[in-house]
Amino acid sequence: MGSFQKLLEELGDLLSRLSEDVASGIPVVVEGKSDVKALSSLGLRGRFVVAKAARTGIPDAVLDLAGSSDEVIILTDFDEAGRELAMRWALELESVGLKANLSYWRCLKGLVGSFTKDIEGLPSLIETLMRKAGPRSAKDKVMVFDAHAAPAQI
Repeated sequence: MGSFQKLLEELGDLLSRLSEDVASGIPVVVEGKSDVKALSSLGLRGRFVVAKAARTGIPDAVLDLAGSSDEVIILTDFDEAGRELAMRWALELESVGLKANLSYWRCLKGLVGSFTKDIEGLPSLIETLMRKAGPRSAKDKVMVFDAHAAPAQI
């Protein structure tokens, strides 16, 4: 199996698990609206909190989340600014007793951080990887499963 195919499978598995968690009601913090659009195009449906649109600031946004969830997934970009933002959110979330889930961020950064520095780049990266992986049989295609929609091929 080629390295592109292996990366696509790992990425597909990770996105499938992420989709299930998001569909179950766990909110996701992203940096911008383009990140929401990118994740939605990959089949993720759920509650997104746009960090850069939070006019009230991180502490107030965290307090809003505290009443509705005990865990928040953080998916900021993979660059230094994204890492710093992720750590600020994690500290604020944990200060009010919420679990700051950085596991998806760490896994994505490890898998694709050398190819793309942001969440909004995921769909085009996946398309590129699919082209480089070459033709495959239908059973080998990477799928993302969303609890609110039919499976979407990525």
